[in-house]
Amino acid sequence: MVDGIEVIGVPSLRAAAEFLAGSRMILPQQPYAASARIGHCHDMDFSDIKGQAHAKRALEIAVAGRHHVLLVGPPGAGKTMLAQRIPTIQPELTLDEALETTKIHSIAGLLDGTPLIRQRPFRAPHHTSSAVALVGGGSIPKPGEASLAHHGVLFLDELPEFHRDVLESLREPLESGAVHIARAKRSLVFPARFMLVAAMNPCPCGYLTDPRRRCRCSSTKVQAYLAKISGPLLDRIDLHVEVPAVPFETLTQTTTGETSLQIRTRILKAKVRQRHRLEPLGLRSNAQLRHRDLSQACPMTAEAARLLRSAMQEFHLSARSYDKILKISRTIADLAESDEILPGHIAEAIQYRSLDRQLWV
Repeated sequence: MVDGIEVIGVPSLRAAAEFLAGSRMILPQQPYAASARIGHCHDMDFSDIKGQAHAKRALEIAVAGRHHVLLVGPPGAGKTMLAQRIPTIQPELTLDEALETTKIHSIAGLLDGTPLIRQRPFRAPHHTSSAVALVGGGSIPKPGEASLAHHGVLFLDELPEFHRDVLESLREPLESGAVHIARAKRSLVFPARFMLVAAMNPCPCGYLTDPRRRCRCSSTKVQAYLAKISGPLLDRIDLHVEVPAVPFETLTQTTTGETSLQIRTRILKAKVRQRHRLEPLGLRSNAQLRHRDLSQACPMTAEAARLLRSAMQEFHLSARSYDKILKISRTIADLAESDEILPGHIAEAIQYRSLDRQLWV
């Protein structure tokens, strides 16, 4: 799997001795990269999901720009189904990504005889997980779920049920893409550049936004429930998406939506545009854009700039939200094959940052 190394495969110790003695010829193995393809092999598809066009669109944007996303909706709306199908629309692992992912799983002792991780990881730790289990560490430091999700998806279901200190431990990897663990004699760095997908109910009973069920939670209980997620953590999640309950009529439809292949095809085209623009900056995705890069990477029309300024004032959005909206708009423009960010791109991006103001204020 590693370039520049000649590998001679031998069936036995006798064969090795004969080869070294020159009495037996064994040809070198072909490099793995030349003979194997790291592809998709999933038994799920986005066409399985009825309705939820808005949520599907948001996940397409999230994958195209590697943005973090929060899904908010009542029980049974399909949040987990949506999250589980994200790997089916992600680009294939490159060989370098596969090797890096395999190394992390090897350190954690999770390969189980698998020579190479071929699919992007999808990690879904339980809400009772500790901070060490999530970000790594311990007396003998090992990578946590955040690192095991490197180049893949970290799915946190029932987000407010995680302990607050556990959630706050994610702030470093969300910001830097790595976990730093300091010990008395050494310091370790575990890569953790994952796509965070979180899901939660809008209130303790779950039915605050469900038109068919009555919410029985008091406003005090709702605020206490939502306050479990800190503002700084919420600001680091790019897209906040409301996932409504699916009507019965939609569930019984015989027509199917777009397949994962159709969605992935658009994402791959957007990725090509990103690569040409971001390679000179040493970046891989729009989500990695730094504040100083935005003016160069995110040109927008005057009308789009006026719309963004108006939204910042009306919704009282933070400076970090401003950066997030620009990055999301850039990804939407890439999916639309547009070099400039247009008002429609800004308007769509704004709605993914307004949900937190509706629920958390």
